[in-house]
Amino acid sequence: MLRYMTAGESHGKGLMVILDGVPAGLEMDGEFINAELRRRMHGYGRGRRMAIEADTADIVAGCRKGVTIGSPVGMLVENRDFKIDELPDVKCPRPGHADLAGIQKYDLNDARDVLERASARETAARVAAGAVAKLLLKVFGIRVLSHITMIGGIEADTEALGFDEILSLADTEKSELRCADKEAEKAMIKKIDEAMASGDTLGGTFEVIVEGVPPGLGSYAQWDRRLDGDLARAVMSIQAVKAVSIGKGIESAGLPGSGVHDAIRYDSSGKAYKRDTNNAGGIEGGVTNGSDLVVSGFMKPIATLNTPLDSVDIDTKNTAKAATERADVTAVPACGVVAEAVVALEIASAFTDKFGGDSVSEIRRNHDAYIEGLKTR
Repeated sequence: MLRYMTAGESHGKGLMVILDGVPAGLEMDGEFINAELRRRMHGYGRGRRMAIEADTADIVAGCRKGVTIGSPVGMLVENRDFKIDELPDVKCPRPGHADLAGIQKYDLNDARDVLERASARETAARVAAGAVAKLLLKVFGIRVLSHITMIGGIEADTEALGFDEILSLADTEKSELRCADKEAEKAMIKKIDEAMASGDTLGGTFEVIVEGVPPGLGSYAQWDRRLDGDLARAVMSIQAVKAVSIGKGIESAGLPGSGVHDAIRYDSSGKAYKRDTNNAGGIEGGVTNGSDLVVSGFMKPIATLNTPLDSVDIDTKNTAKAATERADVTAVPACGVVAEAVVALEIASAFTDKFGGDSVSEIRRNHDAYIEGLKTR
């Protein structure tokens, strides 16, 4: 299975990630990894830092001649905005951020020490790692996308759109918010402008879809091997995400079973089980069922407000306005890209766990034999 760790601060020298478990023989496409990092920086409503940073990943370990060799893959994303030691102390913690809880946990007297690591800048490292996972999944015909389904209460209507339509309409070159519903996107942009003018921030929702996932990833044998649990944890770990839903998820809690569960049929020509609906989001009993994987995330408004809320000066204990940092009005499109990365990492981890192997060629043999075996059952 894959595992990874990140290190680095928002205004430190850079962000690092070590990705362990990448099989040998995977061609590392550096331009693809950097394109994924650029996608994370995209989106109407982003802050000024997006004009400062131009993220690129330097692959420093785990490869030779552009191909993985089985050892851990190490990558470094340097920060252009490197000034951590020059930045002022932060004494008035921001409501909704890790500032106050972090000060209390680590016995600190400056929230700068907290926010530098708690910042969503850390997600650049996760996007780089997720790009490697996507490269591995791509070898086996598995594709991942995300798109925005709501910002500031304005919902997109994409129910009738297929994977390729959403992929095209929500492309960063065609959509400022990576939203496949163009009328809704216009209304979202207007809402963002209003929030910007009032010094406020907006949250929203995104959907990640994974196409081509074979049945059988994950397990119901133990609670901590259920794939939906892994996916929920991964998406929930993204800064500002407060809820996760799989398939109809939250909506299904208010519906009868007949309106939720996906009837099963058999396609004799393709020798495969099929479902005409996908309310389960591609997972039943913690195991993938062969349908597209659908995961939604719910992002709260960003905690740094240009019209700050009340807080307390941690030195004087007097009421004061919360600190302000350079920040976005909304970052839901970027959050969707990060969610693609963490979902891809979880799927790739479950994939390598299921099919084993220390090289791409060995995994391919195991995978192909399994898929053929499914046709005879």
